[in-house]
Amino acid sequence: MALPPDQFYDRAVAAADSERRLPLARMTGWDISPFEQDGLRVAPLRPPVLPEPARHGEDPAECRNCRERDEGIWLNDRWRLTRVPGVGVPLVLMLYPRDHYDMADLPDDLAAELGLLTTRIVRHVQALPHISRAHVYRVGDGAAHLHVWFFARPEGQAQLYGSWLPVWDDLLPEYPADVAEADAATVAEALVASHGGRRSPVAPRA
Repeated sequence: MALPPDQFYDRAVAAADSERRLPLARMTGWDISPFEQDGLRVAPLRPPVLPEPARHGEDPAECRNCRERDEGIWLNDRWRLTRVPGVGVPLVLMLYPRDHYDMADLPDDLAAELGLLTTRIVRHVQALPHISRAHVYRVGDGAAHLHVWFFARPEGQAQLYGSWLPVWDDLLPEYPADVAEADAATVAEALVASHGGRRSPVAPRA
């Protein structure tokens, strides 16, 4: 059984300094880190907040992703794929179930399809010219409606390897939207061919 919130916090604070700042993560010393260790410090560890704040869309009637269930670059009866605008890497896509599910309550048939879709989206993103890898992320603390991220890592940018990629994405200048839109359309067309569904003319929200 996991530690209760107060025990987890007390154990962590015991390893921190007088300002409740933990040592720098080993990751900050990796050569792919976007930050130099000199001058970098950890934010003070805050006590647990209970009950936790509600995520967006805990009530399906107020869920933005449910309202946008017909929007995306690709759709079938159960899923939709969108392009996230305003990013720094070549392409960021987001996959949602069209109905209101989170990962833990996804029915088995949708869970099985999620596996196929994830593999096929990765395959199609990595088939784009000058893209070396498609990274897949599911977090879920911000919204109750399942959303799976796909980040395209640009070819040759070894400093953008691995788990720091979303941070680099936030630091880089905005990638040309017309190029990203064309690549997103290519992925959507390939997904129609490999998985069915249909392309959608609806543009991504800014």
